[in-house]
Amino acid sequence: MWDMNEVIKIEYRGEYAYHILFDDGIEGEIDFTDYLSRGPIFAALKDLTIFSKATIEGGTIGWPNGADVAPETLYEKILRASKPLQPRTRKRAGRG
Repeated sequence: MWDMNEVIKIEYRGEYAYHILFDDGIEGEIDFTDYLSRGPIFAALKDLTIFSKATIEGGTIGWPNGADVAPETLYEKILRASKPLQPRTRKRAGRG
């Protein structure tokens, strides 16, 4: 669970990916490809020259054109990616 943690380090990994480190030690690689179709501000990031120039702004990753992603979104993405898949259990109706 995100607890107001901030991004403290980012490392460009090529294409549309960054490795992100939070102040509590949670870290992981995030592919931002899905964001490129989320409106004009993210569409500009299709240009890898712009995409590769991200910095840490206000505790999260941000780009020179003003695009950024909420730190809690990044944190949750990293946590979900690091958890092994759990089998889903089905409840049986009418049994108790």
